[in-house]
Amino acid sequence: MRSAKSHEGHARAWVLLLGSVVACAPVPEAPAALEPPCTAHQELASDNGESFNGLAFNGLAFNGLAFNGLAFNGLSSAAFASWYDQDPALADNVMKYVTACALPAGQTRTYTDKQGVVRTWKGSLGFAPDWGAGQPATVREQQLVSGCLAAHVNKFERTVPISVRGRDGRGASIATAPEELSTFAQREGCFFGNLFTQTGVFTGHDAAPLRAYESSVRACALETGADACAPITRVGSCAAKCTPDPSGTYYTQCTHQGVTYAPVTTRIRPQDIYVCGDGVCQFTESAGIGMDAHHCTRDCGIR
Repeated sequence: MRSAKSHEGHARAWVLLLGSVVACAPVPEAPAALEPPCTAHQELASDNGESFNGLAFNGLAFNGLAFNGLAFNGLSSAAFASWYDQDPALADNVMKYVTACALPAGQTRTYTDKQGVVRTWKGSLGFAPDWGAGQPATVREQQLVSGCLAAHVNKFERTVPISVRGRDGRGASIATAPEELSTFAQREGCFFGNLFTQTGVFTGHDAAPLRAYESSVRACALETGADACAPITRVGSCAAKCTPDPSGTYYTQCTHQGVTYAPVTTRIRPQDIYVCGDGVCQFTESAGIGMDAHHCTRDCGIR
């Protein structure tokens, strides 16, 4: 995992980032004497609720966000360039997920870095239509983008498909494909909070927590025991905290410590939960004497 910036650096980065995602100025054309800049595209998801996680923890800041008067001054601003240049690889990855969460399929945001590379980030889920249209993000949109980013974190920095469900900032259900419920048959979790404030983000389990002999590349919502996904905070069962939509396939609101949030709900494929004893030593399993994931003799042998 890449090294994290200081808390101060993170806060400043996210202030600039979240204040700049939606108001992109046109990229200046290159002078005729120069060769056209190369283009880098970041693939994330299809045009429905199927998405791909993989955001590293150091792509999130949990010590509070604010707009601080930046008022969406665009990706062409010097402030955004300063933030981006501190760690271009991390910034590029963060922008990929912010754009995919906030904007719908078909919309993009483009930025030319100091090397002349044109970075194009694609919309996908469309949780923040007003923000995407250039208006200030509503509290609901702040919560949805925060939950969406938390849902895309993978503590192993692996990429696996997930199904993301919920309602956007205007209350409309985000688009999903008919086959998603069968492909992503395993309920996983609810994610909510507000990264734009000092609230942080939370996750609950939407199915029985993983048993000792089970493990998953998607661990944060379903794990038990030590909180390996901190600072994402586990809050127990989604059903105990949240209100389901009429279809029962996602949640419309979750309440924690007296505050009600607009959540994002996730589902995963059944095969992404691994079982000690199936004859395959998964990267989430370890050798040792026993049948739990951390001492899986049958799959991984004895140390």
